[in-house]
This record gives sequence, structure tokens and C-alpha cells, in this order.
Amino acid sequence: MKVGIVGAGSMGYAHAPGWQNTDAEVIGVVASDVASAGELAAQFGARAYDDYAALLTNVDVIDICAPTHLHKTMVLQAAAAGKHIFCEKPIALTVEDGAEMIAACERAGVRFFVGMVLHFFPEYVAIKGAIEAGQVGAPQVVRMTRASYRPQKAADNWFMDEAKSGGMLVDLMIHDFEMSRWLAKGEVVRVFTKTIRSQNPDQLADHGLAILRFDNGAMAHIEGSWAYPVPMFSVRAEVAGDGGLIEWDSDKTMPIQLHMHQLATGTTSDVALPGSPLNQDPWAAEVEHFYRSVVNDEPFRVTPLDALRGLQISLAARESAQTGKPVTITPLEVFA
Repeated sequence: MKVGIVGAGSMGYAHAPGWQNTDAEVIGVVASDVASAGELAAQFGARAYDDYAALLTNVDVIDICAPTHLHKTMVLQAAAAGKHIFCEKPIALTVEDGAEMIAACERAGVRFFVGMVLHFFPEYVAIKGAIEAGQVGAPQVVRMTRASYRPQKAADNWFMDEAKSGGMLVDLMIHDFEMSRWLAKGEVVRVFTKTIRSQNPDQLADHGLAILRFDNGAMAHIEGSWAYPVPMFSVRAEVAGDGGLIEWDSDKTMPIQLHMHQLATGTTSDVALPGSPLNQDPWAAEVEHFYRSVVNDEPFRVTPLDALRGLQISLAARESAQTGKPVTITPLEVFA
């Protein structure tokens, strides 16, 4: 299996080591910054390409780690070329685009995976396992927090352009919106969101709290933030059922914590990535899972439809924040 990576930022570097744990070979890297593509390619024994179409002709799998606004075009091109696709989250910027991408891959007969990486963090897997084992009874309330610093790209910080990233509610909080479905064992039917801007009122919201109502009566409180100081990144999860309570706080698993104002050290990742105290890299784990699923024709642990539903919740949350009113979420009829 020959693999091409699109994008040489944080996620390109997060995915590349995972491919080394498989029998696949990363043979090419393409990125808008040719120099960055060359650096990543050299590190993993690949070739730097300056053209996405040229890379497509030489690979079996395309691993898309490009900005979100480019996902749709790249996925449609890859599907038309008959390539299997690993695409970073969010799947797209609109539900309609995401549905079109899924349909195109199904028509082309190619495997399509979206990197909802929380499904590969052992902590969330353990929480889900405890729920399925009946240790907390029926889930009633889910509380999740994801708090980090604002993306720090030195040039072309597309994260801060809502038309390219969807903003914090879509790019960051989508993880917990989608994961809450898995833990609450239901689908979200209503969302109410409040956000604040910590600095300039013209900037994107960088702290938000969403309350979700599920079709099974459960609720979720989801907090997300880009307002914390560098290099902080903390996550918390709590599931309360009618028979027990599960809690996890990443701050309690890190014996040493550093909180300081941003310094021009050049050592901070442009995007905050959470770590795990266990000897397992979640990004490598999901790459390995994708590889095994394609080779053995097995189902993915998390499906493109899961990713699309996560996007639907994120967009509804953003709409609620903009209007100040609750938003009702209707089923994805296109997949009914």
C-alpha cells in the first residue's frame, strides 16, 4: 500500500509515524508550503510533490491533513481517482458537502475514514467499556471539557478564519459533540450554546458552553476553549448514570504542569494536541486501525456518518450561539 500525505503541519506530523507501524509506505507529501512538504517527506523517506493530482496518480491511499475548507474538493478528486481516503476532521464545513463526499466515496467503491481521534484514546474507550458493562446504569448526564490555547500558526492561520475552519465550535468542540453521542447512547435533538470572545469583539468566539438534549432523555454539557495560555491543554469527561458515576480529568494524570504567558520560543505546536499518560499514541492507533480495516475489509470503529452527525451538532451549536436561541436538530434524512 502506497500512501500520500496532504499537509505538512501538526496533523501531517501526527499521522506520519503511524504509517511506519504498518506495512504501508509513505511515498509522497504535498503541501501549500513546498519547503514544509520537503521537510516532512525527508523525515519519513518520501518524496515532496508540488501537485496534488500528481501525488494521486502514484498512491493507493491519500491521507488528507489539509485545512478543512479543502477537504471536499480533495476527497472528491481522490474518490474519482479510486483511492482510499483518510481525512482529518471536521469532515467538511457543511452537512450537504459532507453528505456529497460520503456518497461519492460509496459510488466509487473506496473506503472513506474521518479522523475522529477520541475513539482511539484509551481513556474514552475505557469509559465506554464501563458504560456498556452497566457500571453506571443508563447514562443521564455527560459533561466534557476541551480547553487549549488559540492555534498559533505563524503564517496563514486559517483556524482563525471561520470560512475555512468553522471556528472553535466546529474545529475543536466537534470532538466532544461527536463523542457525547457515543457515551450517552443517543442522538442529539436540541442544542443551546453561549460563547464569549476574550479579546477583540471582532475575533471569533474562543470559549463556549453547549447544552445538548438527546432523544433518549439524556443531557450533555460541553465546554470548549481556545482562551487558555500556551502551552496548556486539558480535557475532562464525566458520565453520570442512574447507577453510578465515571470521572476523568487529564490534569490529574500529569504530575507536572506549566502555565505561562506565550513566549517566542518557537517550540510550541501551532495546534494544541492532547497527550495520553499511557504508552499509546492515539493518532498512530487510528492510522493503524484504518490500515487494518482497509487490508482486511473490516468496518471502521467510527464511520463517516458519525463524523457527519458530529458536524451537524457543531453547526447547530454555532447557529445557537449566533441567534441566542436553542436549535432543533433533525435526523439526517439523506441517510435514512
